[in-house]
Amino acid sequence: MTKNWESKVVLIAEDEQINFLFLKAVLKPTKAQIIWTKTGRETVNVCSSEKVDIVLMDIKMPDLNGLEATIEIKKTNPKIPIIAQTAYVMEEDEEASIKAGCDDYISKPIRPDNLLTIMSKFLDI
Repeated sequence: MTKNWESKVVLIAEDEQINFLFLKAVLKPTKAQIIWTKTGRETVNVCSSEKVDIVLMDIKMPDLNGLEATIEIKKTNPKIPIIAQTAYVMEEDEEASIKAGCDDYISKPIRPDNLLTIMSKFLDI
């Protein structure tokens, strides 16, 4: 079943182009509008100036890391769902993500079905 999120804006905070292109390809069938940011600071700025429905937040990024960016975003925009994504699959990473304000967590390599299921919890409301 293909999701129809053409009215939704997904911000992909990811400094690695190959990871961004993968996520963009996974989301293409959903028709979601996609914004790409490459640093934590840029992500915070876009979340405060644009309508964003959900953020896919890489944890390891330049300037502000994903957790720091999440804390900043949640101060001004507490309702925006943020899904942490990281290659570091440690229990403490998941705990740190949730503590920083992330609404969910997914580990890399990301399985497309798993990502869409997690995103559905926030976008299919």
